[in-house]
Amino acid sequence: MDNSNCQVYEDEIQSLEEEIKQLAELYEDSQQESTFFSDEEILMSIKSFQREFRRESKGHQSDLKAQLESLERDLSFLMKFTGIQFTSHSKKTVEKTGNRTVQKHRLSGNCHSLSFQIEFQLLEMQNKENVSAVISDLSIVMESGEDSDMSKFVSSTEEHGNLVTLFRSLSSYAEWHEHRRRTFLHFK
Repeated sequence: MDNSNCQVYEDEIQSLEEEIKQLAELYEDSQQESTFFSDEEILMSIKSFQREFRRESKGHQSDLKAQLESLERDLSFLMKFTGIQFTSHSKKTVEKTGNRTVQKHRLSGNCHSLSFQIEFQLLEMQNKENVSAVISDLSIVMESGEDSDMSKFVSSTEEHGNLVTLFRSLSSYAEWHEHRRRTFLHFK
């Protein structure tokens, strides 16, 4: 064997020995760090973390309960104020893409003594700052009897797709409808 080849191998061996020595030192350091805390201290830290997590989750649950109670009070107030009570609601997602969602909604309920059913499609489009919603395919079925004015109003609302106008007008109409019904019953 050649002296130059031997020297290359010896240099390689020395380099590997130095690397092994550095890795051994790193291993000892990591072992000392992991044994720095006793098993009892580690268990106490875990228990402390679990207690803190439970406290935070209980606080979050109580916040959610408070929000739910507040929403229920608001809904109860709105139902008493408007006379509109929803008895059922169903929602079905028809189409969903990245920034566009189409859902079909079906609502039924009562307003004073009038019952109603509403079906519509809601197109929601989202861009970076806001969400826009458009109502289409609005269909309204109401128990309005032979009232041609109400039928005209329902047809116009279906055409324009304006639910806010529908609910405002429905509340007022149903309240007066109930007054008229009671008055006519009084004279019968």
